[in-house]
Amino acid sequence: MQELLAFLSLHVNELTLLCLAAFGAGFIDAIVGGGGLLQTPATLLILPQYPVASIFGTVKIPSLLGTSVAAYKYAKQVKFNFKVLAVCVVAAFLSSLLGAYSVSLIKNEVIKPVILVVLIMVAVYTYFNKQFGIHQNKEMRLKKQLMLAGTFGLIIGFYDGLIGPGTGSFLILVFIGALGFDFVGASAHAKIVNIATNLAALLYFSSTGHVLFQYAIPMAIFNVLGSLLGAKLALLKGNKFIRVFFLIVVFGTILRFAYDVFFRG
Repeated sequence: MQELLAFLSLHVNELTLLCLAAFGAGFIDAIVGGGGLLQTPATLLILPQYPVASIFGTVKIPSLLGTSVAAYKYAKQVKFNFKVLAVCVVAAFLSSLLGAYSVSLIKNEVIKPVILVVLIMVAVYTYFNKQFGIHQNKEMRLKKQLMLAGTFGLIIGFYDGLIGPGTGSFLILVFIGALGFDFVGASAHAKIVNIATNLAALLYFSSTGHVLFQYAIPMAIFNVLGSLLGAKLALLKGNKFIRVFFLIVVFGTILRFAYDVFFRG
């Protein structure tokens, strides 16, 4: 107990900033995903003395718990397509493990320019297509949905294990653009898949000793609080509100990746 109090007294400023970032990340994640765009850079900035792998492992705990709480809130009001969800979850879980393993093998500089171009295309399309994600497409055949769910689960799961920030937004985009869901349904399904990718990456990072539990636990509490507020607001406001919030987060993601590509090399 004395050791805990001593740690808190020495690191109160760090913990305060980390918890604020975690709350904001949980709020954003619950609505449209992308909370990692706030939480991961903030943690890297506040804890520069730790290896990048340790930061990645640490932020997975608040992300996992916050996303789980948001998924529970959505589950009360959204009907899940369990067949599509199961295929996507399994594919994403396995590829996220591979992505986490590849953190030290693949340079982010190779991937980020490609992601930047894709994000710009997504933002332009979503902005000009006013009906995008407003209504669910009920005409898509199950076989096609399952194939697309598995394919995109592999791609996005690998991305989450390797890089992470923006995964929830990418999943929502896939569930809307490729699988025909509306924004509320897409956000709900994305939360379940994101739980799988976070869990897979966390298993790998914790097995290699790259989790700072003294920071992760308080961050998780505030991430959950933010998730509760965000999920309640999203379900209350509906598809049009989530669409606007999605565009804001995608724009923020574009700025983040543009900065990484053009100014950080």
